[in-house]
Amino acid sequence: MSETPLQRLSDQRITGAEILLHVLGANGVKAMFGYPGGAVLPIYDELFRQSAIEHILVRHEQHAGHAAEGYARASGEAGVILVTSGPGLTNMVTPLQDALMDSIPLVCICGQVPTAVIGTDAFQECDAVGITRPCTKHSYIVTDVANLAEIVHKAFRVATSGRPGPVLICIPEDVQRAVAEYYPKEIIHNSIVSNAQLNPSAIGQAADIIQSSRKGVIYTGGGVLSSGKHAIEALERLVEITGFPVTSTLMGLGAFPAQHPSWLGMPGLHGTYEANMAMHDCEVMICVGARFDDRVTARIDRFSPKSKKIHIDIDPSSINKNVVVNVGICGDAGDVLDLILQELNTRGHTAKSRHREWWGLIELWREKDCLAYNSSRSAIMPQLAVERLWHHVKDRDTYITTEVGQHQMWAAQYCRFDEPNRFISSGGLGTMGFGLPAAIGVQMAKPHSLVVDIAGDASIQMNLKELSTAVQYKLPIKVFILNNHHLGMVRQLQQHLHNGRNSHSYSEAIPDFARLTEAYGAHGIRCARPEDLDDAITEMLLFEGPAVLDCEVAAVESCYPMIKAGAGHNEMWLNEDRYPFGGERDQRPLAVTL
Repeated sequence: MSETPLQRLSDQRITGAEILLHVLGANGVKAMFGYPGGAVLPIYDELFRQSAIEHILVRHEQHAGHAAEGYARASGEAGVILVTSGPGLTNMVTPLQDALMDSIPLVCICGQVPTAVIGTDAFQECDAVGITRPCTKHSYIVTDVANLAEIVHKAFRVATSGRPGPVLICIPEDVQRAVAEYYPKEIIHNSIVSNAQLNPSAIGQAADIIQSSRKGVIYTGGGVLSSGKHAIEALERLVEITGFPVTSTLMGLGAFPAQHPSWLGMPGLHGTYEANMAMHDCEVMICVGARFDDRVTARIDRFSPKSKKIHIDIDPSSINKNVVVNVGICGDAGDVLDLILQELNTRGHTAKSRHREWWGLIELWREKDCLAYNSSRSAIMPQLAVERLWHHVKDRDTYITTEVGQHQMWAAQYCRFDEPNRFISSGGLGTMGFGLPAAIGVQMAKPHSLVVDIAGDASIQMNLKELSTAVQYKLPIKVFILNNHHLGMVRQLQQHLHNGRNSHSYSEAIPDFARLTEAYGAHGIRCARPEDLDDAITEMLLFEGPAVLDCEVAAVESCYPMIKAGAGHNEMWLNEDRYPFGGERDQRPLAVTL
């Protein structure tokens, strides 16, 4: 029988590889994602001799990173990756940058050539620390095995504290084999300490601004989810006491219940009409755990021109970075919201009827029904496909991951999340190929939940090989492909911004995804008729193992609303404005063959 790391401590002098596994176990690591190579074989040898940590062998190192991101988002713990030196490490650059931009805690362990040959252009050598310094919170190289345990402990603290993010640990092969004394120690988990209480004047200023307004909006981001249950509950109390509506960014979906009447939807480039209009016309904007990124703000000089802005963020560098605010408060979202609520309660502030006129205006915007779309009897509309999928999964214990593109936006628009961390997507970096490996990570973290990756035909071709991983580890993930034979979002932008010159955004050689799925040992389904859609979704969900539904959808449908190029929030193309340049250039009929 294999041994756990702690069972092998009869001798306190052990190898670096053994020390690494002990410290990973001490930090609660139960699963890691990786791909072996020569520079990490001592670690893989120790993995072979233990059973406490499950290693998931992916088919590409980049997907190990995205799987770890999915695991981290669903579990609330740091995701762990193990890759070899050279190309193993360089293939990790994309997920590290993805995690940095979306504040996902990762600990990436990579091998390195022996210390004696570092700098000699040895086989599979690269400057791991130099390459990853811009895309991590911190990068370590371990040159002395005696320091390994402390560095690994530090890496987990850095990855999970403050604004979460990725950390790299580079361990040369000789350090993995070297022997040192190791004594387990109690881990002190440093709690996030808010500095908001150190600036009571900012809390008072925020309360003054909130009390002065009759037209407020709360703009929430992923920082609310990172803060956890505490912040989510405080946000709900803030909505109750202020009467303000709530918008949630792509990364913040689920921080506030989508079924709540105060939720306006997602703001920004493909946000709802009511969310964008409220952001534009409000007098007060409370930004909680969001970055004012360009996909939300659109044109900065036209962004919410009438409002006083309060920005709450744990990262001081985010405050006044993109948008100059009236009050910036650096601290954990939950702690800061508590202090603001205490101040408002002390003043006896209540919403009462002061926002009646504001809500009347919001209801007029809602009447636009900005997510309405054209129907078809002959082709499946992609919006309908997502709506029907959501109908089938909304009452189950469901996690949705996505790739990147139109399907990602439709998922954000038509899936209405009432719980946190149920929508897992690549936000800041917008990484195609994210969703399938992320689904694998989510399924590892939540083995009894339903995990569905909503994909496009272009994105899924970047990661389809990971079906082999799902089959090997018996992970019953479902992949729902909106197949329009195009790089859909690229085509849409070419239509709107380049007068319909659709340059290289149509794929003439689309594989049969159902047959490819069967070749991997999973279950493949094709659907091309609206009347067959519900039965196909049911078949996918009922299959006990990994399953892929290739859903042929209308070829040139666009995603609306969409903020006009170079415009402000209040200038949007809606579905009724779908052909602003005189019609779609590509009217290729969708071939339907079963």
